[in-house]
Amino acid sequence: MGVTTVTDVRPSASPKHSVQGAPSADGSVLHTLFRSEQGGHEQVVLCQDRASGLRAVIAIHDTALGPALGGTRFHAYASEEDAVLDALNLSRGMSYKNALAGLDHGGGKAVIIGDPELIKTEELLLAYGRFVASLGGRYVTACDVGTYVADMDVVARTNQWTTGRSPENGGAGDSSVLTAFGVFQGMRASAQHLWGDPTLRGRKVGVAGVGKVGHHLVEHLLQDGAEVVITDVRAESIERVRSRHPQVGVAADTGSLIRTAGLDVYAPCALGGALNDESVPALTAKVVCGAANNQLAHPGVEKDLSDRGVLYAPDYVVNAGGVIQVADELHGFDFDRCKTKAAKIFDTTLAIFARAKEDGIPPAAAADRLAEQRMADARRA
Repeated sequence: MGVTTVTDVRPSASPKHSVQGAPSADGSVLHTLFRSEQGGHEQVVLCQDRASGLRAVIAIHDTALGPALGGTRFHAYASEEDAVLDALNLSRGMSYKNALAGLDHGGGKAVIIGDPELIKTEELLLAYGRFVASLGGRYVTACDVGTYVADMDVVARTNQWTTGRSPENGGAGDSSVLTAFGVFQGMRASAQHLWGDPTLRGRKVGVAGVGKVGHHLVEHLLQDGAEVVITDVRAESIERVRSRHPQVGVAADTGSLIRTAGLDVYAPCALGGALNDESVPALTAKVVCGAANNQLAHPGVEKDLSDRGVLYAPDYVVNAGGVIQVADELHGFDFDRCKTKAAKIFDTTLAIFARAKEDGIPPAAAADRLAEQRMADARRA
């Protein structure tokens, strides 16, 4: 049975000012939802199916632009409260990402509580799909950490509002190709803004994390004439890139990469929180533009970057290629149509930099304002 909580309060905070896995001052998730500036969600559904062991949270942040769209995260949270807070935070971020991607979708996110290696079963995924179906199209799900294309194929058997499926089942498959393409467009826009030319030719770019998205990004950079240095905690990921491109440099770890002499661009493409009180002062690069989600470790980091003269391309803007792809599945996936939409990330990123300069604020704050403006306009329409 799902338990639904509804509020009409709208958010006043940006994604960067959201709760990062900790409750509000009075220790209450409900306080966060109803009374704090991190709240404002339209609907939160707590889902339980004892037969399969499913415990999940579906958070719908905003549907002003259309049905909420966001992936399903499967994770062994320390507590149920942590799971709810993560769903609130992630769904709010999806509202901003979808708005700036030009999609007719609001923000939503789901989390399934538990270790996917231990409890993920077909029965559980089918039960989860039934909860998604119970929302009648207000929430459209997709893959996220801990869930994959094969999982979405199962979820789709019990509801029609599932994307990120396999091509064999009418989906688009792996979204990493367009995610990397969008990040590259954001990087080109950063080069245009800072150096007056939309190319990385002759620039040194450091890529931290060359997994699903990062290795595609390396391909774009090399084709554009960039010098590339990489790092990854997985030796096999580095070897995959080096076997094809032996000219690519390798840094021992992320700490070494960000301190590389002559680095022009740093691309975090692995874990979140890459930009923090330790890494920002050590950056040698003049641009940060990467695929990782939630790169800013805490509020204020965006100002620290700006104060150091580092141009930050907001992660939820440049990594939107994946959500553009899964949204397109609802209309019958067409790769060329999606690539055309993802190419517009270049223009959106330039518009954010222009707004930041005009308002005298960091690009992250400018991106928030543009997203909030689009959502507000939709509510008034």
